[in-house]
Amino acid sequence: MNSVGLLVLRLSLAAVSIAHGAHILFGTFGGPGSGVGAGGLTQTAAQFAAMSLPGGAMAVLAGVAELLGGTLIGVGFLTRWASFALAAFTAMLGWKSQWPWGFFLNWVGEPGRGHGIEFSIVLIAGFICLVLTGAGDYSIDGRKTRRQSYAAAGRARLRRN
Repeated sequence: MNSVGLLVLRLSLAAVSIAHGAHILFGTFGGPGSGVGAGGLTQTAAQFAAMSLPGGAMAVLAGVAELLGGTLIGVGFLTRWASFALAAFTAMLGWKSQWPWGFFLNWVGEPGRGHGIEFSIVLIAGFICLVLTGAGDYSIDGRKTRRQSYAAAGRARLRRN
């Protein structure tokens, strides 16, 4: 059952990360009435510049990190590394853009108020869980680990003879 739990965690984190990466890079899911803003590199670069970060470079880095990292986590390849990178990136963005607004998200849509860090804390906790546990059995990493353990067991049997 642990492997099923890790699979659910991996796929949900991957879906969120891939959606964010696609929104940053291509403006997917954006537009009028979407509730998520226009998206795209230009909009994201402006948001990063407003946080005193290098806008264009950070926008590309953010989009690629979330899209590629989410894909790697989804298939379970290099999961620990991708999760660590996304946890660090989410922590940095939470600190720069959400920390000043406190803990809670802006659930009531109060104008002029940003979102707090609560969602980022949940994402970071999920990423750290994958860093500590790995991807589980239902992943490319898990298959590779099983293959290595079978080979090691076979070598151990040969040494006993």
